[in-house]
Amino acid sequence: MLFNFDNWSVPVPAAKILVIDDEPSILNLVSAYLVKEGYQVLTAADGPGGLALARSEKPDLVVLDVMLPGMDGIELLTRLRRESDAYVILLTARSEETDKIVGLSVGADDYVTKPFSPRELVARIKAALRRLRARGESAEPGSDVLVFRHVRIDIASRRAWLADQEIELTAIEFDLLRALAENRGRVLSREQLLEKVWGYEFFGDTRVVDVHIGHIRQKLGESGLIATVRGVGYRFEDEAAV
Repeated sequence: MLFNFDNWSVPVPAAKILVIDDEPSILNLVSAYLVKEGYQVLTAADGPGGLALARSEKPDLVVLDVMLPGMDGIELLTRLRRESDAYVILLTARSEETDKIVGLSVGADDYVTKPFSPRELVARIKAALRRLRARGESAEPGSDVLVFRHVRIDIASRRAWLADQEIELTAIEFDLLRALAENRGRVLSREQLLEKVWGYEFFGDTRVVDVHIGHIRQKLGESGLIATVRGVGYRFEDEAAV
């Protein structure tokens, strides 16, 4: 379903957002808030319908509930990630910690727990879209490259290498690695990384940072280039190239 709300005066949509949730009250509430902000909003109330819309409409951002009829949100996200890098915000029940971890592990960029504030969700969406626009305004490839002894990061082309092997990073993972590398030797707290990478101030749960850092470490193998400073945050420890 496409919400136009003809009686509302809104600017030309800056982005296309797909909201997938089987609760009509949530679909209507979130859609109303987003349309008021000027976004084009598509909705689906089950997993198969949501996946079909994601494939046909290619939204910039997806708000995805975990508990869906027909196909749950985790399975939908797993399939979607095979063909799309759209930014995904997962909606999870407050008590279901496993859903958050699994969702992040299969490709969610962020999550919000139910019940949630629509204003908070909209704030996160705005922040995500600002970051996505900023990524598209980079300079020419090769014009800004961070070079260390083991890792090389081309900021414009959004590619990174460990020695001569390219590292396959998601958009969020690349931004995290870049933020840490640009501050080599300094400890960045989880709250600082949330602001730098996700673009919003601390809302009360930093687990999303820890999970994505874990993914980066797996892809860096045994290099040990990202150190944990207990109770504080993380530090990038590669040496500057000679």
